[in-house]
Amino acid sequence: MIVPKYFEDFDHLHVNTMPNRAYYIPASRRMEDLVENREASDRFFLLSGDWKFRYFTSVYDVKEEFFAEGYDTSAFETIPVPSVWQNYGHDHHQYTNVRYPFPVDPPYVPYENPCGAYVRTFEWKKQEEAPRAFLNFEGVDSCFYVWMNGSFVGYSQVSHSTSEFDVTDFLKDGTNTIAVLVLKWCDGSYLEDQDKFRMSGIFRDVYLLARPEKGIRDYFVKAAPDASYQNGEVSIAITWNDGEPQEGTAKLFDTENHLVAEAAFGGDTVQMHVKDAHLWNAEEPYLYTLVLETAGEVITDHVGIREIHAKDGVLYLNGVKIKFHGTNRHDSDPVTGFAISLAQIKKDLKVMKEHNINAIRTSHYPNAPYCYQLYDRLGFYVIDEADNESHGTEEIYANYTSWEEYAKNWNKLIANNPVFTEATVDRTQRCVERDKNRPSVVIWSMGNECAYGCTFEAALKWTKEFDPTRLTHYESARYVDDPKKYDYSNLDLYSRMYPSLEEIKKELVEYGDKPYIMCEYCHAMGNGPGDLEDYFELIHSEEKMCGGFIWEWCDHAIDMGKTIEGKKMYAYGGDHNEYPHDGNFCMDGLVYPDRTPHTGLMEFKNVYRPVRVTGYDAEKGTLTIKNYMNFVNLKDYAVLGYEVLVDGEVTESGKITDEALLELAAGCEKTIPLAISVPEQGKCALKVTWYQKQATEVLPEQFELGFEEVPVKTKDNQNQKAKEMMKRPEGTASFGWKEDDHYLTVSTEQFSYTYNKFTGLFEEMCYANQNLLDRPMELNIWRAPTDNDRNIKNTWMRAQYDRTVTRAYETTAKEENGCVEIETSYSISSPALQRILAGVIKWTIYSDGTTDVHVEAKKDPVFPVLPRFGLRLFLPESFAELTYCGLGPVESYVDKHQASYHGVFHSTPAEQQEDYIRPQENGSHYDCDYASLASDRAVLTAVGEKTFSFQASVYTQEELTEKAHNYELKPCGSTVFCIDYRQAGIGSASCGPMLLEKYQLKENEIKFAVRLKPELL
Repeated sequence: MIVPKYFEDFDHLHVNTMPNRAYYIPASRRMEDLVENREASDRFFLLSGDWKFRYFTSVYDVKEEFFAEGYDTSAFETIPVPSVWQNYGHDHHQYTNVRYPFPVDPPYVPYENPCGAYVRTFEWKKQEEAPRAFLNFEGVDSCFYVWMNGSFVGYSQVSHSTSEFDVTDFLKDGTNTIAVLVLKWCDGSYLEDQDKFRMSGIFRDVYLLARPEKGIRDYFVKAAPDASYQNGEVSIAITWNDGEPQEGTAKLFDTENHLVAEAAFGGDTVQMHVKDAHLWNAEEPYLYTLVLETAGEVITDHVGIREIHAKDGVLYLNGVKIKFHGTNRHDSDPVTGFAISLAQIKKDLKVMKEHNINAIRTSHYPNAPYCYQLYDRLGFYVIDEADNESHGTEEIYANYTSWEEYAKNWNKLIANNPVFTEATVDRTQRCVERDKNRPSVVIWSMGNECAYGCTFEAALKWTKEFDPTRLTHYESARYVDDPKKYDYSNLDLYSRMYPSLEEIKKELVEYGDKPYIMCEYCHAMGNGPGDLEDYFELIHSEEKMCGGFIWEWCDHAIDMGKTIEGKKMYAYGGDHNEYPHDGNFCMDGLVYPDRTPHTGLMEFKNVYRPVRVTGYDAEKGTLTIKNYMNFVNLKDYAVLGYEVLVDGEVTESGKITDEALLELAAGCEKTIPLAISVPEQGKCALKVTWYQKQATEVLPEQFELGFEEVPVKTKDNQNQKAKEMMKRPEGTASFGWKEDDHYLTVSTEQFSYTYNKFTGLFEEMCYANQNLLDRPMELNIWRAPTDNDRNIKNTWMRAQYDRTVTRAYETTAKEENGCVEIETSYSISSPALQRILAGVIKWTIYSDGTTDVHVEAKKDPVFPVLPRFGLRLFLPESFAELTYCGLGPVESYVDKHQASYHGVFHSTPAEQQEDYIRPQENGSHYDCDYASLASDRAVLTAVGEKTFSFQASVYTQEELTEKAHNYELKPCGSTVFCIDYRQAGIGSASCGPMLLEKYQLKENEIKFAVRLKPELL
């Protein structure tokens, strides 16, 4: 074999790598911005770019010394670095969540272990003041060997960490050649079983740093406020090259470039005092500039003065109780995979700030090092997670009868195996050492879903001893056979994934000595999450709840181009014929792969709006508001806009910018004057919107931060348009009758309606020579399962809710009081099963064609809860102009409507499609007074005395159920108009707890009434 088998050797995690150190970019002078412009440093030499590349299906197929000087690479192709080779036609894409993509046989990996040979030439000239050269790889999956000018430099693994080599003695002035062999798998892959597409290659930057012979090797900044939280104490521990201290100076500058502290040093520590310090937090991310200068080199960094601690189970930052409104974030892009550029991470962070996200968990590995400087600058609390997940050990074959038994034995192979202790501690150290100077990092996480044991005990012990200034986290500490056998003393937080509200309340009592954090919750897969408001209420009502992190930020997908029709195609698990795979479980983000927000992100934004209305007194003309921020006074952050909506239309608006009125400290509540004109009648609401007061780096002035809708009582509280439409139609007409055993046709000069006595529903409806129905009406209990229905879907399908038929029994009809009344007893059932429900449906047809329907249903309680209950109409596709009064403009459900408000909205059925990549139920609108669909000649309106939900679509629920990808969908040729008594809520049960009972459609008795009103235009 051409290389030593370090990749299957626990004793060789790294060969010839330098000791871990903090990330920084040195220069010969002070440089303010080395985040977005590190290439401007005269000591930084970027080797990223085009490299020569050859792919091998197995490392054992690499026979020639491609790294030798003078080797002919003309047969190699060119590939960009950073990148992943699966995106360039090599190997295949594979998405797997828990299961390892190879047999579980550590430290061994398959002989068919793909690899890539990389070669690049570059020019180098040794600098007189900085003669030493250090080669840095910021991310290589999974392990790599490196040569310089034909000589072996070293080996390293741990994909998402920096590996640095001293290459001073390998470089020469002039042309140099670097060669790298990257393997897809190594023994470290057993600790990199993260829920993601598996990709390979040099996926982060490669560069050289020129350094002085003597000088700073590493430094650790601890910057914290004093006990009064007024002043700052900055302590710097310095590690020297070759252990030899040098003379130097440390200077600290504020944002106005005023020198606030300085100290000379010639040893291992520096102390500085900052009077009247500005403290760092995510709302006010104030950063000082630190300049460390020694002979021939200047290191410029940013420092945030802050401290974090827990006391009595409550989390404090700078002495203030804080809450995390966070998300988990993977490196993921449909085109570049997990090779993420600075522009891509900035786009993510911008969208996060636009949607009130204040915290990030780096799931489940450290991000590129410059990301953390952006987190510092833009203001995010970060849980920095080590590159460690061995979830696949849960899946090994064993005769366990329950998941609980699996969990109790999950740790035996790796987490509680001393053979893996060095590797586990190494991964923690590489994360902590690199990011230790970043104020945004407030919590160290040992990894994700590996179970617990001696390996993590050692990693936690090292972490707390090395850095007692931050807190520690590891959720999988829960999964052990006997908790009493293990040491938990170095864990600062009690962490859970996807707990139900009841579990949280119980565990807050049982484990209340530590802050309670949800490192994952409210699974955002597809149409979801649907229970954010309920979690918000609990988070902010319990002191010991310090918040949580939505799973997750973005949908993971592979860009497959476009269809002939121009529709974007994205691939997920299984689309590359891989095994194992986990389907579309990677499509679980708050944003689509291109970062377009899901409606779930819009929901998040408004749930976590910075200010909330807690009361409005219309008689007194006062508004009570609460500032939900932790540090910022409202007057410095936002201005208030308001609108009065009556029956969905704006009747009054204004803005409050008076700082005296908006003077409201963080966490406090006050009442301010806000008099509005309240009408005598109508459905009235006060909509309060909060806007960004001043522009920030990310948010422009007047950016909308969130809104609140407050009902305001009138004398009747009824929508007047709906009320008018619900009046008994005037006029009489002579009805024509035609009846046989199957059909009853009722007609006037204006309309002709044909009633199917076999179903109790209308087969045809013709109004003013305009056909209103393309297909017969249906009673409807099915919806295209959402991703969050993935568990109950099987129950629904076992009950065959997707295959129902409606049967009528006895029908009576009469003409009375100028209208026709039809009454039918009916049932809904499915093949081979008994009745699901039965009841009576009553129709009243008025002389102008207006038709009322009253449906009563009794469900057999042996059947499961329903997905929905209502009517489904198929209108001609020419009925394509939608107007509705209800919750909009985005889709809304009983448990997912915080991003919506009551108004009058105009759209089309095609525009109503929320285009989830795996098709599913979407586009419904909850709590509506009326909804109208119009052609160029006529309009059909659904209106009720009670509000209802509706949906208008160009797709059938059968099409949405059947198709696996959105680009496969075919419009049905009709406008599908679903008028629902109610739909079940959305929840987050794709990975979270079962849908809350209050959001389930679990009534065994239902009464539903709606009016269908046709009119000519």
